[in-house]
Amino acid sequence: MTDKSFGQPMMQISVEELAERLATSDANIQLVDVREPQELAIASLPGFVNLPLSEYADWNEKIFTMLNPEAETLVLCHHGVRSAQMCQWLIAQGFTNVKNITGGIAAYSQLVDPAIPQY
Repeated sequence: MTDKSFGQPMMQISVEELAERLATSDANIQLVDVREPQELAIASLPGFVNLPLSEYADWNEKIFTMLNPEAETLVLCHHGVRSAQMCQWLIAQGFTNVKNITGGIAAYSQLVDPAIPQY
């Protein structure tokens, strides 16, 4: 992360808003999940690209070929901490419409879809 990412306001989206967006199949949004592969094996949502933070060195230089910096980008993790870090990093890279999914997949499981396992 660079210093210019700090102090900038980070947009948030609730898990309820995420569910609404997923239900509309909005092709204009990019969905990023920064959790580890073993976490995805337990609980995941369809349509998310997995970019584990622990594998940053493998994907960071390819971020502009993987994602459009102008498109709305929603970032998910377990509780919202790692996704907030990713949001700050994306903003520092010049991404213009990044939102952290508040509460992560744990909140999604509790508030939207209890069929998604907790861990």
